[in-house]
Order: sequence, then C-alpha cells, then structure tokens
Amino acid sequence: MGTFAEVYAQIQSTIAEHAQAQDDGRVDDMVALYWPDGVVEIPGFPLIEGADAIRAAFSQPGWQPDPAKPQRHVVTNTVLTEWTDSEAKATSDVAMLKNDGVGWSVAIVARYHDHFELSGERWLLRRRSDEYVGFQPVAG
Repeated sequence: MGTFAEVYAQIQSTIAEHAQAQDDGRVDDMVALYWPDGVVEIPGFPLIEGADAIRAAFSQPGWQPDPAKPQRHVVTNTVLTEWTDSEAKATSDVAMLKNDGVGWSVAIVARYHDHFELSGERWLLRRRSDEYVGFQPVAG
C-alpha cells in the first residue's frame, strides 16, 4: 500500500487521463482506465455496464468530440473520501467547456463520484457516477 499522497496522485492521474482521452476522442484509451466490468452512470441515460458497452456509448455520434468544436473537461477539487490498500473512492468537481467555433462556454457542471480498485500498480475505475449540478445546451 502506498502513502495517502501516492494514492491520491495516482488517482488524480487516472482522472486526468480519462478527461484528456475523452476530450480527444481516444475511446480505447479511456476504456482502458476501467475494469472490464466497469460501470458508468450518466443522468438521463441507461446504465452503461462493461468495457464493450462503455466503448460503444462513447463511440456513438454525438458523444465523440467534433474537432472543429473542441471540448475540455476541467476536473478539480478531487477529494479522496475512502481508501484501503485495494479500493478508493473520490469525488471531483468538473466543468465541461465547449467551443462553438466562436468562443468557449460552459456546457456542463457536474460532480464525479468515482470508485477505484487497484490493478497491479494502477488504480482503475470500477464505477463512475456523474451528478449534474448544471447543464446548459451549447449552440452548434
């Protein structure tokens, strides 16, 4: 088991890698951050269970970022709420910014509730539950 600081840094890295992969449309890289039976909960959508379902959901039109209208998930205020030698839970605040071709605006404000499990030297997502705090459709 690592120190609190080591575990926190590793979890923060997984969260950041997820955000960048999602924003770049690198679905396979994003899916690699989940356990094969990982779960994603997004308000207003059916539960997404398993790597194949996560890959399919984030590969569909409308879920893939448009290179002409980039997006960025800005994740901050990550708090490690529970931690053992093999499992951890964290909450993070997130704002998704979108560029409509003219300028940037906030599209979503949310909180991630993440459950991680250690896989070798890597903390992988077992479950991500999104909680929307605010949502503003972006023209485009």
